[in-house]
Amino acid sequence: MERISSTTLLPDTFVGARDDITGQFMIIWDQMKAPLIAPLLRIALLLCLLMSVMLFVERVYMSIVIVLVKIFGKNPEKRYKWEPLKDDLELGNSVYPTVLIQIPMFNEREVYQFSIGAACGLSWPSDRIIIQVLDDSTDPIVKNMVEMECQRWASKGINIKYEIRDNRKGYKAGALKQGLKHNYAKHCDYVAIFDADFQPESDFLRRTIPFLVHNPELALVQARWKFVNADECLMTRMQEMSLDYHFTVEQEVGSATHAFFGFNGTAGVWRIAAIDEAGGWKDRTTVEDMDLAVRASLKGWKFLYLGTLMVKNELPSTFKAFRYQQHRWSCGPANLFRKMLSEIVRNKKVSFWKKVYVIYSFFMVRKIVAHIVTFVFYCIVLPATVLVPEVEVPKWGSVYIPAIITVLNAVGTPRSLHLLVFWILFENGMSLHRSKATFIGLLEAGRVNEWVVTEKLGDALKLKSAVKAFKRPRFKIGERIHLMELGTGAYLFFCGCYDLAFGKNHYFVYRFVQAVTFFIMGFGYVGTFVPHS
Repeated sequence: MERISSTTLLPDTFVGARDDITGQFMIIWDQMKAPLIAPLLRIALLLCLLMSVMLFVERVYMSIVIVLVKIFGKNPEKRYKWEPLKDDLELGNSVYPTVLIQIPMFNEREVYQFSIGAACGLSWPSDRIIIQVLDDSTDPIVKNMVEMECQRWASKGINIKYEIRDNRKGYKAGALKQGLKHNYAKHCDYVAIFDADFQPESDFLRRTIPFLVHNPELALVQARWKFVNADECLMTRMQEMSLDYHFTVEQEVGSATHAFFGFNGTAGVWRIAAIDEAGGWKDRTTVEDMDLAVRASLKGWKFLYLGTLMVKNELPSTFKAFRYQQHRWSCGPANLFRKMLSEIVRNKKVSFWKKVYVIYSFFMVRKIVAHIVTFVFYCIVLPATVLVPEVEVPKWGSVYIPAIITVLNAVGTPRSLHLLVFWILFENGMSLHRSKATFIGLLEAGRVNEWVVTEKLGDALKLKSAVKAFKRPRFKIGERIHLMELGTGAYLFFCGCYDLAFGKNHYFVYRFVQAVTFFIMGFGYVGTFVPHS
C-alpha cells in the first residue's frame, strides 16, 4: 500500500496556509530575536550568573566553616558552660527552674497522643514542669479527644493544662502568646515548644536547660529534627535531603559563627525573659518563629543549636500538604525581610558583621536568591538559550557551579546520594512554587498571610491512610491541577524539541526529563514511589 501523504488528507490550500503561518512566525521571530530578545536574555543571564555566584560562595563558605568546626572540635559544650543540674538535699527541687511545655494543636486527630505522651514523659521534677496543650481545633470530636487525653494524664498526677480560645486570631503565634498570659505561666523561667507531631526523648530538658541556666546570654537552644517517615515515599526522601542540609550545615554554621539562626518553630527551648524583651509573639507573617528569633537577636541575645539532640517528627507525605508548607516557608521569610530590613540596618546593639550575615547570608541568599535562581536560571533562561543561540552560557555557570552546589547540598544525607538526580529534578519542579511564594512575600500580594496547618497522618496510620486514599481518590480540579507547572512543562518540552531539531547544546534529554517532572507536579501526582535504601 502506498504511503498516504499529508496532501492526500488535507487540501493544498490548508497545507499552504499552515506553511505560510509557520513561515511568517519564523520571519517575525528572526526579526525580533537580534534587536530585542537576545539583549534581554543576556541581561537575564548575567543576573542569574551573579545570583549563582552568590549562592556558590555562600555554600562554599558554610562548608569551610563546618569543616573547621569538626577539625577544632567546637562543640557546644566547649563554647558554652554546661553542667547537669543535680538534686540538692537542702534546696530540694528548687535547684531546677520551672519549665512550661507548650503544644499548639489544630485538629490533630492522628498525632495528638504522640506529642502529649512524649511531653508528659519528660524527665523533670513534677512540681517544676507544666504541660500546656493549646488546642485551636474546630472539630468538636477532635477537641473532645484531646481534652480527654489531657484529663487522662492529669489523673496520673501530671501537671497538664488544656487551654482553648474563642477564635484562631494569630494562628500559632496567637495561641503561644495567649498561653504565656496565664498566671501559672508567669512563674515559669523557660518554655519548650513542640508541634503536635513532635516526640521529644525523656532527657530533652536535662540536655537543654543547663545551657540556659549556666549561660545567661543564651535565649534559645534548638534541637534537630529526626524524620520518622523519611522512607515512606520518594517525596519524603527528597524532603529529608533538603532538611538534613539545613540542620547539618545552615543551623550549625549560624550557631558556631554568629550565635544566630532561625528558630524552627518547634523542638526548642526559649528563655521567657528573652521572648518578653523581644516583644513577644507576633502574627504579622506566617513565620512567627523566625520573626521572634530575628527580634531577639537584635536585642543582643545568642542562640545555640544542638545537632546531636534529635526530636522525632513527621514529614508531609502528601503533595498538597507539602505545597502548603513550602508556600508558608518561602513566602514568610521574604515578607519578614521586607518588614524588618530597615530595623536591622538601624539596630545599634549588634555588630556590623552580624547585620551583614543576617541581611545578606540569612535572608537574601538563602531565603530569596536560592529560590529565584533555581527556577529562573535552570528552568527559564538556560532552556531559552536554545532558542537564541546568539546568547552563549559559560560552562562554569551552566555546569561547574551547579554541580558543586548540588554535591555540597547532598552531603547532609549520604545514604541518599544515589537519589541525587531525582532530588535535582524535584527541587527544579518545586522552585516555581517557591519562587512564586517568595515574590508574594516581597510584594505582600494576596496569599501573603495564608496559613494552612500541615496535614499529619501519624506513624501508625500511614499505610491505612494510603490504602484508603488509593481506594477512594478525591479529585478536585482546583486542588490537583497546577496550571503554572503545566505551562512550564510545556515550555521545557518545546525547548527540548527545538534543541533536538535545531540546537547545538544537546541537552534535549534533560529538558524532556525536566518537562516530565513539571507535568507530574502540574497534575499533583508526586511521591508515590518508595525508594530503595
